[in-house]
Amino acid sequence: MEVLKQLFEQYFGSAALRVQPVQGGLGGSGRLIVRLANDEHTAIGVLHDVPEENAAFLEFSRHFLEHGLPVPEIYCRDDEQGAYLEEDLGDTTLFQFLGQHRRGMEVAPEAVSAYRKVVEILPRFQVEAARDLNYAVCYPRASFDRQSIAWDLNYFKYYFLKLAGVQFHEQALEEDFEKLTEFLLKAEHEYFLYRDFQSRNIMLRDGQPYFLDYQGGRKGALQYDIASLLFDAKAELPPELRAQLLDHYLEALAEHIPVKRETFLEHYYGFVYVRIMQALGAYGFRGFYERKAHFLQSVPYALRNVRWLLHNAKLPIELPALMQAFTDMVGSEKLHGIADPVTTAGDGLTVTVTSFSFHRGPVLDESGNGGGFVFDARSLPNPGREEQFKTLTGRDVAVVEYLQQQKTVERFLKSAMSLVESSLAEYERRGFRNLMVSFGCTGGQHRSVYLAEQAAALLKKRRGVRVVLRHREQEMWVR
Repeated sequence: MEVLKQLFEQYFGSAALRVQPVQGGLGGSGRLIVRLANDEHTAIGVLHDVPEENAAFLEFSRHFLEHGLPVPEIYCRDDEQGAYLEEDLGDTTLFQFLGQHRRGMEVAPEAVSAYRKVVEILPRFQVEAARDLNYAVCYPRASFDRQSIAWDLNYFKYYFLKLAGVQFHEQALEEDFEKLTEFLLKAEHEYFLYRDFQSRNIMLRDGQPYFLDYQGGRKGALQYDIASLLFDAKAELPPELRAQLLDHYLEALAEHIPVKRETFLEHYYGFVYVRIMQALGAYGFRGFYERKAHFLQSVPYALRNVRWLLHNAKLPIELPALMQAFTDMVGSEKLHGIADPVTTAGDGLTVTVTSFSFHRGPVLDESGNGGGFVFDARSLPNPGREEQFKTLTGRDVAVVEYLQQQKTVERFLKSAMSLVESSLAEYERRGFRNLMVSFGCTGGQHRSVYLAEQAAALLKKRRGVRVVLRHREQEMWVR
């Protein structure tokens, strides 16, 4: 952390007065990501101990900026310590923006417009910037080739299928993997493949998209990245919107290269499948193997995508063993249950406390208990209207202190917990396994997060009760 503070002071000529973790800063990547700021300057600091990934990200950033693409400026770096400072693009990801502008499966025009801007820019990465890109810095492979595909397919087999207990015929599945690989390699693959082109890696600032996390980029086929975006599991885009955005992408692509729609679509769903398998492998590795349960929360969403594909997208090749594995996954009660930490809590009562935004609709109950308490905090004073709190959450000290000074907040929490406490003893007496306690506010960032934190802390003092705390809009599970 000290090296990032030193870089900040060297670059800006003044010390960082505030250092805060960035949401998702130690998720699946292993990087430490923080925001450093003082009264005049702000920057994002990154520490990562994989020099090859750092080199790829920094070189790609330089190259994309030269091509006028909206990526963060790199301010300074310390390669020896795996540290660098980059431009602060704010806190709003495309995923969060989508959540704020949808109700159930109805996506508001503002979010549709944001997605349209994103798919318009994608061909510039894939085609324009690809022509003189230095692929020598790619890590771990310079192209999405036979070896890359094999890694993804085996990742899926060993870390998802096997660990999830999905039965399959090993030799038959390997034969299908070989057929799928040969099929995918027939697609043109002389373009830049971003590799992780999904809604959490796209920031929105002043209504314009900016792009992050392309350090895994390499040479590959056009279909992969648009498939990654449109079948991004937890974004859960409606099928009709996916179709519209795919059409818009192909129109944008046609401004850069000749496009034959039929040829593109021939391989498209093959890349959708392989991307979903790669994602499921990652969920399985982080969730089943590393026992980081929150990664398994994406599994039901990925299974919904698989179910849709099985019913709506026929590949031009026969893959019977693989399709049977997908069918068994979709129909597996065990898989749907193991994806929810509430259902794996063991004996006793588990209370799941959740903060959420009403814009994204209610919290879904996957425990089978039929829901629980939902408290509406929108009548309380809103820190989000104060400039100094806008980038913070209800877990930050400044927001906590602000809300603790509000008598209405204190009374609200006391009343809510009185209702919850009155139910706990009866739930335990009757052998209930799960209770949900949810706090909602406008954005799911300040009031609801604070109340959920306070409620969870109070409930943890009760013997015999297991508490699971979730901040839905921050994509955060807190143990």
